[in-house]
Amino acid sequence: MDSYSIESNKKKSRMPARLDFAQSGTGLILGIFMWAHMILVGSILLGKGAFNFVAKTMELAFLSDTGHGFPVIVFFAVFIVFTLFITHALLGVRKFPISWKQHRIIRDQMQMMNHTDTNLWYIQVVTGFIMFFAGSVHLYIMLTNPGAIDPYLSADRMVSYNMWPLYLILLICVELHGTIGLYRLCMKWGWFAGKDPRKSRQTMKKMKNRATIFFLTIGILALLVFIVIGIKHRDNVGEKYSKQNTVIKKIQSGEEFFAQNTVQGLEKMQSADLIHQ
Repeated sequence: MDSYSIESNKKKSRMPARLDFAQSGTGLILGIFMWAHMILVGSILLGKGAFNFVAKTMELAFLSDTGHGFPVIVFFAVFIVFTLFITHALLGVRKFPISWKQHRIIRDQMQMMNHTDTNLWYIQVVTGFIMFFAGSVHLYIMLTNPGAIDPYLSADRMVSYNMWPLYLILLICVELHGTIGLYRLCMKWGWFAGKDPRKSRQTMKKMKNRATIFFLTIGILALLVFIVIGIKHRDNVGEKYSKQNTVIKKIQSGEEFFAQNTVQGLEKMQSADLIHQ
């Protein structure tokens, strides 16, 4: 009886709740950032000039006399995101199964319950594990090359440096993990619950699915555009994008096209003269 009274009077730690709150907070920030980031990257669908404008705006190029911007701004932004990313990952690891036995127990329970939200949690575990490695590579590249956000340089990374498989895997994992995470946050904290929680849950699931399809579509199309640009830019790897170079190349292409047509026209005229003779 004495031991029981001592145990019952022991003050419970609030640390697990605080860590859970911190995990939710970092996940919310990263999820919103992911959506904004995908919209900005999707500007490549509007053309190389549009993507370059977005990149230079993020570097505050409009405040620079030379128009080159301040890559240090990108460095600090990536550093903050990287810190939140690692913090969120470390907080999330607490809930990962740490042994094969635990994993088998969870899988058996999932098959028995066949609960949609539990299955979504498992997808988050798998994608989160992959993202810890693939996402760290991407963030490290951006951290060490803050001035390399450019239509050509980004495309070169995809094709000439063979990074497109990594970015494809990262894209799928990020979109699944992020949208599921935001949905589960809404369910966990009762956001947008309304008067009918069951109906709200169904509505949130539909929104989650639509958001996943929307951002995956934008991401895959953007990746394809970068790959096409990278293939065309193989002979000029490392060259930065600029409006002047683009105009010069167009003029040179036009001159080459005109010259080829002129030569072909002369050859046809000579052939016609020989036939008449």
